[in-house]
Amino acid sequence: MTDAQETAAEPALRTTGGPRRQPLMSQPPGDVESAPIPLLEPREGIPPVVATEADLAAVTAAFAAGTGPVAVDAERASGYRYGQRAYLVQLRREGAGTALIDPVGCPDLSGLGEVLAETEWILHAATQDLPCLREIGMTPTRLFDTELAGRLAGFPRVGLGAMVENVLGYALEKGHSAVDWSTRPLPEPWLRYAALDVELLVDLRDALEKELDRQGKLEWAHQEFEAIASAPPPAPRKDPWRRTSGMHKVRRRRQMAVVRELWTTRDRVAQRRDVSPGKVLSDTAIIEASLALPATVHALTALPGFGHRMGRRQLEQWQAAVDRARALPDAELPQPGQQVAGPPPPRSWADKDPEAAARLSAARAAVSALAERLNMPQENLITPDTVRRVCWEPPRERTVEAVEAALAEFGARAWQIEQVAPLLTTAVGRATAGGGGAAAGDAGAGGAAAG
Repeated sequence: MTDAQETAAEPALRTTGGPRRQPLMSQPPGDVESAPIPLLEPREGIPPVVATEADLAAVTAAFAAGTGPVAVDAERASGYRYGQRAYLVQLRREGAGTALIDPVGCPDLSGLGEVLAETEWILHAATQDLPCLREIGMTPTRLFDTELAGRLAGFPRVGLGAMVENVLGYALEKGHSAVDWSTRPLPEPWLRYAALDVELLVDLRDALEKELDRQGKLEWAHQEFEAIASAPPPAPRKDPWRRTSGMHKVRRRRQMAVVRELWTTRDRVAQRRDVSPGKVLSDTAIIEASLALPATVHALTALPGFGHRMGRRQLEQWQAAVDRARALPDAELPQPGQQVAGPPPPRSWADKDPEAAARLSAARAAVSALAERLNMPQENLITPDTVRRVCWEPPRERTVEAVEAALAEFGARAWQIEQVAPLLTTAVGRATAGGGGAAAGDAGAGGAAAG
């Protein structure tokens, strides 16, 4: 009996009743026929929230004495608070049970992180939680990402609820995923939801490992997990104001300066008040002000997002930001956004470099065909940016070895290189010599051989 089957047969696992589901890994990914059983309560009930150093020390000792991998999750207050800090951390490990830790009361979890450093961590969508976990001292050296595993295994829906349902046959209640987790005290239904999020992660991991092994993809998954665990923290984004929603409408440099001033002011206010920037001023309002360039508070008030509900002081604050941008000398106005590195947008390739456009068309067709055969998303087989870079500036020598070296330089994993290097070699070689159409067909045939 598998671990997942044992979980499904666990008498202490409280549900609404009825026959217990068997794991669905024997079915094709996503092929579910019978209704899932709602999972209503954690096995040991809802654990108390750990909010003191003494309780944290007890949890740390319990998890250090536990066995096997540890399931980890974190809840943030996206849309409510400034930044992406964790407001609740959930863990579960054999022999230790489930723990709910409040990072507000216990802001330093480095001691817990240290005792679990050599343990495999199971996370769902690891790249979303790792930054906020890192901030409180928790960084894994080994991990298993159940969302990424689902993608590699070919599941069409890879959210945690969908994966638990399709793989283990249980339905998780997901109604509290977008609540304000900075709320104190946390309501009991939210804590129940949080505990259930790690209740079956170990079982899900074990079942997905077996499925990946059956498909011959387990080593690929291990390479992906290693890449996530070893990746350094991302560098701060340059000119984050350029990502304001609706920025494509802003054409003139003076208007860009207004966006920059309003965005910077909003960010400063949001950080001081510890609220989401969108609650201070919407992106829509920023764009409207940049396009209109209002000269007075009265003119600003007439714009969408600056209505009668906004106080006089706030309006004066935003108008002052607009005035600063209006007063800037031309030399200090922001330049139109330029790509720092990499190829131009693909839509311009046909005009800039028809041969590169033919290479890209051939490569895309080949990668698409191989991804379909391997039953995984194209972006997990190889990132679109990597394909574009190889096709825009292919190696001088159009050999498999040269393409492999280029892929490695762009961060592709060994399994990805093995799968796609022959395809891209054919695409960049044949497309240049004989046009995009023939290359696409030949590259597609190469993809079938590579698989």
